[in-house]
Amino acid sequence: MTKESGSDVAKASSDRREDRASIARELKRGSLELIVLHLLERGEAYGYEIVSKLAAETNGALGVTDGTLYPVLYRLERAEFVAVRWETPERGVPRKYYRLTDAGRDELTRLTQEWNAFATAMARLLGSERTT
Repeated sequence: MTKESGSDVAKASSDRREDRASIARELKRGSLELIVLHLLERGEAYGYEIVSKLAAETNGALGVTDGTLYPVLYRLERAEFVAVRWETPERGVPRKYYRLTDAGRDELTRLTQEWNAFATAMARLLGSERTT
């Protein structure tokens, strides 16, 4: 039997926290397209508005930065799941508004079904009796 030093225990604890943060980050990254399409289903919005809505509606749990959001929006635009329009207010900076297309609605339905199947399977797995 080996004895772990205090620094080994602290490093292991730190590694576990980093792993959990990595899992949370990957889950968020993997679901961002679904999240954005879902938010745009309610109506068009510009980037900062999407970031703000997401943070507000999830109490910050799913908050993202512009640097994370815009690559997702560009992918959705290239895939023709969202359409864009520019609006220049009388005073201020031009804003790029995103709205869901019919193909985007279909993709939202598909991603929602995939997410629900995944969530159901995870709930079943986590709720199952553990055997030793």
